[in-house]
Amino acid sequence: MSYNIDRRDVLKGIGVSGTAALAGCAGGGGGSGGRTLSQGVLMPLSGGLGNLGQPIRDAAVLPIDLLEGNTEFTIDSQVEDTQTDPNAGQTAASSLVDSGYPAVTGAASSEVTIQVAENVFIPNSVLACSPASTAPEITDLDDNNLIWRTPPSDALQGQVLAQVASDNIGASTAATLYVNNAYGQALSNSFVSAYGGTVQNQVSFPKGASSYSSQLSQALSDDPGVVIVIGYPESGVQLFRDYYSEYSGETPFLVTDGLQNSELPSDVGNAMTNVQGTAPSAAGPGRDFFTTEYQNEFDSEPGVFTSQAFDATAVCLLANAAAGENSGPAIAEQMQAVANPGGEEVTPSTLADGLAMAAEGTEIQYQGASSPVNFDENGDLRAATYEVFQFNEDGYEATDTIEFSA
Repeated sequence: MSYNIDRRDVLKGIGVSGTAALAGCAGGGGGSGGRTLSQGVLMPLSGGLGNLGQPIRDAAVLPIDLLEGNTEFTIDSQVEDTQTDPNAGQTAASSLVDSGYPAVTGAASSEVTIQVAENVFIPNSVLACSPASTAPEITDLDDNNLIWRTPPSDALQGQVLAQVASDNIGASTAATLYVNNAYGQALSNSFVSAYGGTVQNQVSFPKGASSYSSQLSQALSDDPGVVIVIGYPESGVQLFRDYYSEYSGETPFLVTDGLQNSELPSDVGNAMTNVQGTAPSAAGPGRDFFTTEYQNEFDSEPGVFTSQAFDATAVCLLANAAAGENSGPAIAEQMQAVANPGGEEVTPSTLADGLAMAAEGTEIQYQGASSPVNFDENGDLRAATYEVFQFNEDGYEATDTIEFSA
């Protein structure tokens, strides 16, 4: 399913087939003469990640909205829905490829990203920059330099979880409950490798089950000091409903970014005050500008992976301007050049000027909303800031931040 990225349709959440061409008359473009930059967006607008994917989609198209009327470039874009499903994701990704998009912001779920990368984007020489896929497996894809991401790998988040479990919660024993896919398995293993205590049980669970009583019983059987839950809101709601209906609610739980959802306590019907979490934080130089513009545009607060989505689209557009052509491999060659340290600083608030400088061959470095966006040779971030959050009856609130480097 294709979606027009016109601002009114984004705000309404209505999908319409087609593309949006946004052209301005002021600002940069350099010698490009108003060249068209083509950018696809591939997000889960339905399915298990639908309620998280829609705000991430909004943030991914926000740079295009902000550039309207402020650049000589025309920006052509199309949004597709993965439905949080690898097969549907491949169909959606193929639609973007068939429409000629050389670069794509997406996907979100690691499971979907890996499948669309291996079966659609890499064979067709299309660059993809995910704002939310964190599985370590993505690092080692044979991707011809085409697969990038703006959140950190879960190889880092596993260490963060281990630190919070030991230092914040004081747990010497743990169990993990993880969704049975690439994201869940890899992050569970990452936590186990980093944790200094004893991991008593590792229990997988399927997405979308009607009950998780059996899995909870296995995870809680040895009375662990903390239970790590790695999953998505759709499954998380049922899992925690089962937990609070069957247990005292006193065991400390620690969840990951996939469950950082302000609506989770109300959907579960419990304040969930025994549950903390970790997630990549928005801590880049352009965070305040991004937050203000997101609030103005969508009348809501930005959520998990929204700043990373803004940065993914922004870096792709800058790399396209620097490449001088709508070619996946050519854009890929410029990703580090426009983002990593060195050159004139470009932020979310100066993106139009950045496009002009990139097109003219000026050396630039993008300093983003989520982070400075410093890529390594695998297309991963070299460092990241994580947020520790606590659930309450109103949603959740941040309680701490942790800096980590690869």
